[in-house]
Amino acid sequence: MEWRKYYLDMMLVPLGYLVTVAYHVWLWHKTRTEPFSTTIGINAHARRFWVPTMLKDIEKKNILVAQSLRNLIMGSTLMATTSILLSAGLAAVISSTYSVKKPLDDVIYGAHNEFMVSLKYVTLLTIFLFSFFCHSLSIRFLNQLSILICTPQDAMSLVTPEYLTEILEKGTVLNTVGNRIFYSALPLLLWIFGPVLVFLCFIAMLPVLYNLDFVRGSVKAKMVLNDKSDFA
Repeated sequence: MEWRKYYLDMMLVPLGYLVTVAYHVWLWHKTRTEPFSTTIGINAHARRFWVPTMLKDIEKKNILVAQSLRNLIMGSTLMATTSILLSAGLAAVISSTYSVKKPLDDVIYGAHNEFMVSLKYVTLLTIFLFSFFCHSLSIRFLNQLSILICTPQDAMSLVTPEYLTEILEKGTVLNTVGNRIFYSALPLLLWIFGPVLVFLCFIAMLPVLYNLDFVRGSVKAKMVLNDKSDFA
């Protein structure tokens, strides 16, 4: 039957993507409930103190501020450029007469007709475009911050440290989201060679992301003690 040509693609690829989505939902929950157990929560905690600290002595730290924001903008620009270049390449492939060599065994490699090949490229194109969108917004917020942080701080100013911290938080969060979307597209590049490799790559990414996103117990305990001492 016709559906048998697609069952591996329709089962393994969505399942692998759902596993990654479930991991990030769990990561978001842990960041909200136990922020000091994740690197995202610790970094967000540190960013809340970065803007007020820089503003206290902006005349001496203006070069440090400019270099820090420049590094963030350069990182987002690199990822945005990579995403849009990959999107342009995929769009060129979709619009051309490119065809993939027929696999030897549909049971192992999944479906390979024109519809499935187009679906693979369109899915990748959509994900890379979303990554480009997030990084572009991140650059926008960071550029705003680089200008507003040098404005005079007085009682009548609407550009408060809290407002600047919010802009920095939006820029860095969008950068993180854009990176994670980009990472999720990397296993899908293997979809060209079949759905089994996609699923295995999604599963292999989980321990890597876990080691990057969560801190050790000793670091977590130290952060909690430092936070309690700040409020003592």
